[in-house]
Amino acid sequence: MLNAALLNAAAGLVLTLIATPLVRAFARRIGAVAQPKADRWHQAPTAMMGGVAIYVAVVVALLLRVRTSRELWVVIGGGTALFVIGLVDDFIRLKPYQKLCGQVLTAAAVVYLGLVLPWTDSSPLNMLITFFWLVGVTNAVNMLDNMDGLSAGVAAIASLSLAINFVVNGQLNEALMLATFFGALAGFLVYNHNPASIFMGDCGSMFVGFFLASTALLSGQGGGRSRSVIAVLAVPVLVLCIPIFDTTFVTLARKLAGRSASQGGRDHTSHRLVALGLSERHAVWMLYAFAILGGGISIFVRKMAVDASLAVIAAFAIILGILGVYLAGVRVYSEEELNAAKQKPIVSFLLDLSYKRRIFEVALDVILIGLAYYAACAVVFGHQPATSPDWMLFRDTLPIIVFVKLTVFLAGGVYRGLWRYASLANVVDYVKAVAVSSVATILAMLFLFRFEGFSRKVFVIDGVVLLLLLTGSRFAFRVMRRLLPAPHARTGRRVLIFGAGDGGELLFRELRNNGELQYTPIAFIDDDTRKFGKFMHGLRVYSGDQPIADLCTKLRIEEVVLSTAKISPLRLREIVESCALVGVPVKRMKIDLERVADLELGWVLPAADVDLVDPAARIIAPRTKPQAPVVEPVRLPSATWKAKDH
Repeated sequence: MLNAALLNAAAGLVLTLIATPLVRAFARRIGAVAQPKADRWHQAPTAMMGGVAIYVAVVVALLLRVRTSRELWVVIGGGTALFVIGLVDDFIRLKPYQKLCGQVLTAAAVVYLGLVLPWTDSSPLNMLITFFWLVGVTNAVNMLDNMDGLSAGVAAIASLSLAINFVVNGQLNEALMLATFFGALAGFLVYNHNPASIFMGDCGSMFVGFFLASTALLSGQGGGRSRSVIAVLAVPVLVLCIPIFDTTFVTLARKLAGRSASQGGRDHTSHRLVALGLSERHAVWMLYAFAILGGGISIFVRKMAVDASLAVIAAFAIILGILGVYLAGVRVYSEEELNAAKQKPIVSFLLDLSYKRRIFEVALDVILIGLAYYAACAVVFGHQPATSPDWMLFRDTLPIIVFVKLTVFLAGGVYRGLWRYASLANVVDYVKAVAVSSVATILAMLFLFRFEGFSRKVFVIDGVVLLLLLTGSRFAFRVMRRLLPAPHARTGRRVLIFGAGDGGELLFRELRNNGELQYTPIAFIDDDTRKFGKFMHGLRVYSGDQPIADLCTKLRIEEVVLSTAKISPLRLREIVESCALVGVPVKRMKIDLERVADLELGWVLPAADVDLVDPAARIIAPRTKPQAPVVEPVRLPSATWKAKDH
């Protein structure tokens, strides 16, 4: 089986490697080239019709290397129909409803021919679900084709994951189909990865999407498949988690912005990751990693019990949900669009609901409490049957556990803090809340069940796991800000911070978190010998004994900002004179409480031509702390200093 799969993958790979350059040359000759547009990501004219190479390679390899069957012909026929519709769209630009009609008719034919998702006991309902599945996944993969190598790479990972699932399921012929498809996509990636020399076009993305969606239907056809209901339900979704996540996210975001879901734009998951500071390749690789994780989970949940499968899938869904919430904060739409959308009643209601973060935090904690309690019971009970007294007691007490702990969390102030500014003080609050809720839970079990049949180990483990989950979810945004570069990391002015103390940390946080300032901290410098060679927020602390001009040249520093007032006039003169030699201006951080006359008006900046913001904008939006770090020009105390305001 392994040899056959490798040969099939090699056949698809070689055929695509040969066909793609030929198609690329033909596309350039006939002018089938995608020109850069405002709502498209590529910056140079790029050949289209890469889907022709994928289609030819897949179909030829399948007919040569895979045993023909009724299911195979249905998949090839449906894929061919979508390929033709996409090819026509690449040349004459079909309207969205025309493409949708073609997808609907093709999906209806596939369902009529007997390929359905066995998700329920109702045959008509299964047919309806399958119908929406085929159309939805086809469009999801089509929409994911928005950055070099993204759609083809994610589809290749999905096809490989699905092939492994087929092998586990005993469906060897279907596994060979997916191995062939994987090889063809891998061959196309040679030409489609960043920087891409050819795009697959709609003919490719619609064929790839429909092929994946229809072959996923075959996972329910094997007689040796797992009897786990969760496996049958979850495997197709997990395998295609990235296209589904991206399409759902973009659709909701566009609806909230008053846009049509079919309207193009740079608002996809990949675009937002780049806006946060990742390079295009790193953004694509990050989505690859999530696709691999989803595919891996789809393989393991087949052999898991239903409750274990639910726990793993819920954890993965929480991770994707937190990522979606974080990416939703990236500005991709104009203020005019958002203001116009707010006038619509439905959009206004959804926006108003989305601002009530506590609702979503409470919903998340319901899941976390359930996961922690399940994990504790799984550790203590082991591999007992689901009908055992211990697990029956778990099901009976879970609603009570959730109610008691949520009540304590609400009373304990867990929902008062902002996740963006989670700190050690919040962790102390979480520890108190979890400890009190655990004690309250034990008292409730003692009062309601006299604590009969319970294990004290469960509540101890439950408390520890819940604390980890609660703290991890609250610090998720801070972790993401640490893992992802600042949005202005590549375009902001490179800053050297003088002073690696409390003031330096305050300045670093402001420059790092306030993208409007367009400053990127590069390193610290300090006169304290105990700090030399240390790291502060990941940045090295350099010695103040070395010439600061040399350090500015070495690190390509564009500005030096003083974060401390504990500098003698002589030392201040040395810094300014040294920086003046290499043309680097020196600025000073100032916390001026007298300027904060009215917190509703925000922070008024000093009227200077070297402010950290546009001089025309004298007000920064209010934040949680009124002591805002403000940078003002350094003026030496001596009147004999000739140069002005360096």
